[in-house]
Amino acid sequence: MINKDIQALVLEAGQKSKAEKGTRIVPQFTEKIKWPVNCTIGPGLEGAIACESAVGYIDGTAGKLLYRGYDIYELCAYSHYEEVSFLLLHGYLPTAAELYTYQEQLARFRSVPDVVKQLASVNLDGLSEMAALRLGVLFLRQAFAQIEAKEGHLNHAAVGSNVSDINFAYCYQMIASLPTIVAAIYRLREGKEPIEPDPDLSHAANFLYMLKGSKPAPEEEKVLDIALILHADHGMNASTLATMVVASTLSDLYFAVGAGIAALNGPLHGGANEDAIKMLQEIDNPENVTVWLERKLAKREKVPGFGHRVYKTIDPRARILRPLAKQLAAGDPYLQQLCQVAETLEREMAVRLGKTKKVYPNVDFYSGLVYLALGIETRLFTPIFAISRVAGWTARTMEYLENNRIFRPRAVYTGPFDVQYVPLEARDKKIALRKNSP
Repeated sequence: MINKDIQALVLEAGQKSKAEKGTRIVPQFTEKIKWPVNCTIGPGLEGAIACESAVGYIDGTAGKLLYRGYDIYELCAYSHYEEVSFLLLHGYLPTAAELYTYQEQLARFRSVPDVVKQLASVNLDGLSEMAALRLGVLFLRQAFAQIEAKEGHLNHAAVGSNVSDINFAYCYQMIASLPTIVAAIYRLREGKEPIEPDPDLSHAANFLYMLKGSKPAPEEEKVLDIALILHADHGMNASTLATMVVASTLSDLYFAVGAGIAALNGPLHGGANEDAIKMLQEIDNPENVTVWLERKLAKREKVPGFGHRVYKTIDPRARILRPLAKQLAAGDPYLQQLCQVAETLEREMAVRLGKTKKVYPNVDFYSGLVYLALGIETRLFTPIFAISRVAGWTARTMEYLENNRIFRPRAVYTGPFDVQYVPLEARDKKIALRKNSP
């Protein structure tokens, strides 16, 4: 059941966005592509058009985010992660019967005792949480491969035809089981027994239950559910592209998702909310914001949680998470103070860099505060990102495989030509002469 207070906060954030930016979305890059296409490309493939997609749309100027045409504010207020992941994968909202069947499948795939047993047999001390998660996905692949070995389905999505039901089963399994794997890794590191999922709990509630060992309050469940929805998809980001590139070779979806996890591990992509929390804790008090920020900007250093390659206004995900962080912080003086630091810093940044540089809060600025208020340690922030984003990874990959073409960009060669090979002995003599020369 949706917590009405949380729902009201989300809808209020949506109304504020409409009041500031209006309701009109300006379509950009939405026409049917006639290949080959000419486009202006910058470093890091900026501006490159790699494919067509109906999964999600970002209006960076107006600060709008759509999943399959549905506004993110409405989905966060009225829907839940299970329904949203179905929407992303299949392109439409399910009927009651379809949603029931899908949730039953997720409940079945959520329990992965063989994977947990394998993780328990490995020394995880030398692995980061994300490295351990990649290992867990490989164990998951192995476990499912054994089940499906007789049918021979593991490696092939047929190019040029509809993707088979077995590939959707892979998607369902990874969406369902990644929270189980992350929670198991955490508990094993803490010297605790992993907890089996509860079939009567939702996706979000199950993760908190498997993590902590107690069922979450409805408010906690709903806030985490919203955070998962907000991170479920976001265009052709680095981890999504990595997933699709691997899948385009017709490697199976487990290897593809493993590539997405590897890309998400990078601090320029998945770890920014950890940096944002550390920053707020370093500032400590709202009174310290001005001096801290002046020093930061004087050194021309980036401020974690601010700025985005696409958004030139406030990230809509940050608009939603801001009041949720404050709601969860109520009653906790330390968290309340961190929220005050965050709001003060946001105001200062708006004055200094908002209008001139279009630098505003992104999703990472407030997501860490939300997770901290839920009692989640910072080392789990990026794995939670993966738990959520696996829906977008698999949805866009399944869509791309319907008309698959292996990714093969070009590089502009800037090296020399006609270099003459020098035998090793002659190279050593030249080095010796250089060392002995006055």
